Amino acid sequence: MSENKKVLFIINKFSGGGFSSSLEGRIIDACAQAKIECSIEFTQARGHATELAQQAAAEKQFQVVFAVGGDGTVNEVAQGLVHTSTVMGILPKGSGNGLARHLGIPMDFKKSLALIQSNRTIAMDTFLVNGMLSVNVSGVGFDGHIAGLFGKDGKRGFIGYSKLVMKEFFSFDEFVVAVELDGKKIDRESFIVALANSSQFGNNARVAPQASVTDQLIDVSFIRKIPIHQALAFGYSMFTGGLHKSRLVDIMQAKHVRLQFQKPMAFHIDGEAHAASQSYDVKIQPASLQMAVMDGKEKSV
Repeated sequence: MSENKKVLFIINKFSGGGFSSSLEGRIIDACAQAKIECSIEFTQARGHATELAQQAAAEKQFQVVFAVGGDGTVNEVAQGLVHTSTVMGILPKGSGNGLARHLGIPMDFKKSLALIQSNRTIAMDTFLVNGMLSVNVSGVGFDGHIAGLFGKDGKRGFIGYSKLVMKEFFSFDEFVVAVELDGKKIDRESFIVALANSSQFGNNARVAPQASVTDQLIDVSFIRKIPIHQALAFGYSMFTGGLHKSRLVDIMQAKHVRLQFQKPMAFHIDGEAHAASQSYDVKIQPASLQMAVMDGKEKSV
């Protein structure tokens, strides 16, 4: 990154393990060492990160805007930068960090600061779910149900998520979904319908192992309810990138997806719960977000 670059950091104090005062100082020090002019803003409420990013893109004061937080913060900042020339960067501080992991950004904050000096970008796809932006993985069904409950008791992180999954698993039933993929109509029984731009939910749980954020396609993963005796093997395949080989998973690709359910189904966008709907219209937005990367290509970590 050249010396005349100006960079904005939008920080969510409440992402992941919370905010420490040293975080701001580490960002300032890293920018000073790289001779980069920086500004820092803290989000005050839901949607504030989008407002800050939109303002930065409109005023064209900053060449790069960094989201410092989790997948929810990343989504909000992306909403403000999509379809603009302003580059987005991610310094992961959330509990899952799905998109950051897919892009090969280190989870260690000190190591991730190297991204500040990167000149490498990719023109990343995004997609819309009923008109709402998704940059990572969205879903309908059990994962949407869990997203609506996650964090309500104040417990977040991988362990909290896993406990919630185990608690709710047996009471949530499979459903039938009528699907249209680029005009082709099929029906599927499913437990989760994952709509993937990147390969993973977060924490290296790869729900669409072969997904790419630059292929101009949405990976649609239809996942059946897992028999309890297969749970360990299924979990292993998810975390080792082999889920597409499972008999319980059917992954298809399309630019335009329509989903119709027999009743309103819970769903999430990039991990954030939204009101249930009976139908979903999903459309790819090719090369719609300029994203800073470490080495110029996707590389899950």
